[in-house]
Amino acid sequence: MNQDFRELAHERVAIEAAALQSVTAVFDEATDQILTLLYNCSGKVFVTGSGTSGTIARRMAHLFSVSGTPSVFMQPSDALHGTMGALSPGDVLISISKGGESDEINNLSARAQERGVTVVALTSEPDSSLARLADHIQVFAVADQVDPGNLIAMGSTLMHAVWGDCLAVALMRMRGYSWTDVVFTHPLGAVGKLADLPGELEGLPAPPSSTS
Repeated sequence: MNQDFRELAHERVAIEAAALQSVTAVFDEATDQILTLLYNCSGKVFVTGSGTSGTIARRMAHLFSVSGTPSVFMQPSDALHGTMGALSPGDVLISISKGGESDEINNLSARAQERGVTVVALTSEPDSSLARLADHIQVFAVADQVDPGNLIAMGSTLMHAVWGDCLAVALMRMRGYSWTDVVFTHPLGAVGKLADLPGELEGLPAPPSSTS
C-alpha cells in the first residue's frame, strides 16, 4: 500500500478519534436538561440537519427509535414545503448545524417553535442565529482541522453522532427498554434471528417529570 496514504490515514484517524474523545467535555448541565426533556417528551422527537449533518440527523433519529425513544428524521427543505405540518405541541426538534447559519434549519426551527415545539440546537457557534433562537443549546468545541480545511464536515459530524449515541443509550436504560423490545421492532436481518439475547442493561434513575 502507498506509504503516503498510510501516513495520511493514520493522521486522519488520530484527529477524528481525538475529536470523539473530546465530546466527554461537552456534557454539562445543558445536557442534563436535554436528557430530561427527551425522557419526558409527550410527543415525538424530530431530528433535522442539512448535508452531512442531515446524514447524522437521520442516523440519530433511527437509533433513538431503535432504543426506545420515538424519533423521526425531518428533511429541512421538505419540511419547509409542508412536511413540518407533522410537528405538534409537545414535540422536540433537534437541529444540527455546526455553523448555526443554515437558512433552512433556522427557518424550520423558528417555525417549529411557533407550533409549540421545543428546539434543541447542536452547534459549534454559541452566538449563531440557531443558538440564539433555540430553547436548549449544546455547544461543541471543534479543534483545528477536525474538519479538513475547517470546511468539510467530517470529524465534527462524528462528534454529533457520538453525542446522540450516548443519549440514546442513557434513555434506553432510564426507560428500562429491553432487548426483547428492540428485537420486536427489528425482526429482519441478523438481529431478528437471534435466539439468545444479551443480559439487560443496568437501569439509570429517571429524571424529574419536568422539561425545564
